[in-house]
Amino acid sequence: MDRRKFVTHSLGASAVLATSSRAGVALDKLNNPSPAPINRLDKAGNFTFARVRYASGNWDADPKMPSNLLNSLIEYTSIRVNPEERIVDLDSPALFDHPFVYLTGNKLVRFTEAERANLRRYLRNGGFMFVDDCNHDVDGTFAKTFEAEIRSVLDKPGEALHRLPKGHQLYRAFFSFPDGPPATSHELNGWGDDNVHDYLRAIEVDGRVTVLYSNKDYGCEWNYDWTNKRFAARDNTRFGVNIVVFALTQ
Repeated sequence: MDRRKFVTHSLGASAVLATSSRAGVALDKLNNPSPAPINRLDKAGNFTFARVRYASGNWDADPKMPSNLLNSLIEYTSIRVNPEERIVDLDSPALFDHPFVYLTGNKLVRFTEAERANLRRYLRNGGFMFVDDCNHDVDGTFAKTFEAEIRSVLDKPGEALHRLPKGHQLYRAFFSFPDGPPATSHELNGWGDDNVHDYLRAIEVDGRVTVLYSNKDYGCEWNYDWTNKRFAARDNTRFGVNIVVFALTQ
């Protein structure tokens, strides 16, 4: 049976809701992290949303999405957040300051050798990258070129994109999604390849998800001003909360 508890958010006076015993365990783990090559939080104890800037393509798609997702973390969890999105170059040492990074776009992706090498070190040393195809088309330019690039980054046996089952921990990391990844309005309206992608894919390194890959265009789905969430019948950013909590606590 779910238990609900209210915890005071350290960035404001209002209380926020942490839901389910699993979520409580996850947040306890976040607040008391085990040693890792990459710190889960910054020196102030906050989570920072970091967007990857890469040399090709349009890395800066869906600019309102991060603030909307950060608002949801404040609304639903006790995770302390940095309210400002940070832009991190893919070939920069600063990449290792962030346990969670976001990469998106809908154009051709071609990493430089320096970007490939830095990303390889990041992913094999504890980093987590959420990649969302803004083109939402499995046969589109972004999908084909990104998938080729990530194969060149992680090329050891066992390091390949594979479908996540609907029973994966990701879908119960905070909120429960028993049917797997929620659909986006773009899929339901027949955009892209006219298919609803009922799965996400991932790459695992040493039993840990290090790349979570979506062709569903969540970035565009969540690309609205956070003040408009009050008009939604059901908050569609709740799955984003799961992604962040899972990334920080797996």
